[in-house]
Amino acid sequence: MQIVEWINALLQGILLGGLYALFAAGLSLIFGVMRLVNIAHGDLIILAAYLGLSTTITAGLHPLLALFIVIPLMALGGYILQRGVLNHTLGDDLLPPLLVTFGLSVIIQNSLLEAYSADPQKMNTGTLETASLPLGELSIGVLPLLTFIVAVVVIGGLHFMFFHTSLGRAFRAVSDNQDIAQLMGLNRGHIFGLAMALALAITAIAGILLGVRTNFDPSIGGARLIFGFEAVIIGGLGNLWGTLIGGIVLGVAQTIGAQINPGWQLLAGHLTFLFILAIKPRGLFPRMSG
Repeated sequence: MQIVEWINALLQGILLGGLYALFAAGLSLIFGVMRLVNIAHGDLIILAAYLGLSTTITAGLHPLLALFIVIPLMALGGYILQRGVLNHTLGDDLLPPLLVTFGLSVIIQNSLLEAYSADPQKMNTGTLETASLPLGELSIGVLPLLTFIVAVVVIGGLHFMFFHTSLGRAFRAVSDNQDIAQLMGLNRGHIFGLAMALALAITAIAGILLGVRTNFDPSIGGARLIFGFEAVIIGGLGNLWGTLIGGIVLGVAQTIGAQINPGWQLLAGHLTFLFILAIKPRGLFPRMSG
């Protein structure tokens, strides 16, 4: 029985890693394309969750169907944000975008607090929340499994887009050398806007899946940002599949820590992150390979 519990903790950690990989994928994308560290990323995840909540209430849609509304809204907002604000902060100095996205984080948190109050919310998916698949003596929750599959599909889609489409080539061109890409006819501002739109589309998926999995409130964006950063850095900056591995490592560390002592869940994840950072400062898989 004890072995089964440990195997179950490992399995649940792997599935949890899928959610963390979705938190991290948008961060990895925008850092890889424009070297932008988005401090507001966690709050944008929570914003997406609240947009999903409002959509389900006003339109009466299932939370997963709300994705078809929230994804375009977040993508459009990302493009406008990048073209209207963030593009003006980019340059050799990393401080301006950090300060602007920190300010954006504060604005989002306070706006959500004003609009929705501090009460925890959760989206109801009905029987999907409790549905499970038997696996010998274990059972796998359908929702965590669905989240993991979505994470694999999203990251696989991003990887394909980067190396097999004209948009991906444009992303790589501006990432390698913005000035030369501009001389070759690429509109740097537009490409950056598309990168942020794509990143926030992924953020919308992460926000909805977070909102159907657990309670959320306006103040928890910071923790989601930390989980995303840890997954990106564990996997290796600029490596999309590494981001998935980083999410899994973080998720497994947390569930194993909780299995040892329920109070150690978050601590175990942070200690694992620090340990990997100490022995592999550039992460487990620092380079993206085609």
